[in-house]
Amino acid sequence: MIGMIREQRLAETFMEVADSLTDDFDVLDLLQRLSTRCVELLDVSAAGILLADPFGELQVVAASDEHTRLLELFALQHDQGPCVECFRSGTARTNIDLNSPSTTASWPRFAPRARETGYVTTHAIPLRLRDRNIGALNLFQKTPHRLGDNDIALAKALAGVATITILQQRTLEQSHIETTQLQAALNSRILVEQVKGILAERWGTSPDQAFFAFRSYARSHHLRLADFAASIIAGTFDTATIPLPPSES
Repeated sequence: MIGMIREQRLAETFMEVADSLTDDFDVLDLLQRLSTRCVELLDVSAAGILLADPFGELQVVAASDEHTRLLELFALQHDQGPCVECFRSGTARTNIDLNSPSTTASWPRFAPRARETGYVTTHAIPLRLRDRNIGALNLFQKTPHRLGDNDIALAKALAGVATITILQQRTLEQSHIETTQLQAALNSRILVEQVKGILAERWGTSPDQAFFAFRSYARSHHLRLADFAASIIAGTFDTATIPLPPSES
C-alpha cells in the first residue's frame, strides 16, 4: 500500500511539471510543490531549493515549510555548508552525518545550527544540466536512517525536474535568458517573504500560517504568487478578502 501511494505521488509530481511547462507559468509555486513532494516521497523531514544569484551565492527560493529556523538554516548556506560544496563541485553529497566533527569541521555556523534545529542527517543534490550548475536541492532528516540508492536516485530525478522547470526548455547558450529566469525567481521569493511578514503581523499569526493562506488564495484564484504579492505590497489588493488561516493548536 505504501509503495502504491508513493508511485501515485510520483506520478502526480511529474504530471504537475508537465502541465506547467508552458511559456508562462508560476515557477515559484511549482518549486514550492516540488520541495513538499520531496518530503512526501523521500521520507525526509524538510527540503529546500536554493538557486545561485548573479554573484554565484546560493539563495533560498522554495522550502517544504516556511518556519523561520528552517529558512535561516537554508540561508546560512550562501557561503558554507553542503549545498555550497555541492553547487561548486556539481557532485551530490548524501547521508552526511551532522554529528560527525570530522565531516562538519568546515561548516562552523551551519552544522551547530542544524543540530540545534533537530536535524542529524543532510543531503545536497546539485541542480545541474549538462555542465551547468544553477543551484542545489537540500534535504534534512531528524532520524539517522540512511537514504538508499533508490531514494538517492529519486532525489536526483526531482532535482533534475526542478532544473528543467527553471530553465523552461531554454538552451544553455541563451545565458542571458537563463540569468533573467533565475533572477526573476529570486526576486519573486523576496516579494513573498515581504508579504508573509505583512500578513503575519496583520493577522497575528505565524509566517508559516500566513504563507499557507496567501498561497491557497492565489492557487484557488489562479494568481501568480509574485504578482499577487506585489499587489498586496502596493496596497491595491484588499487582504480582508483572503480567508484567515486556522489558528495553530
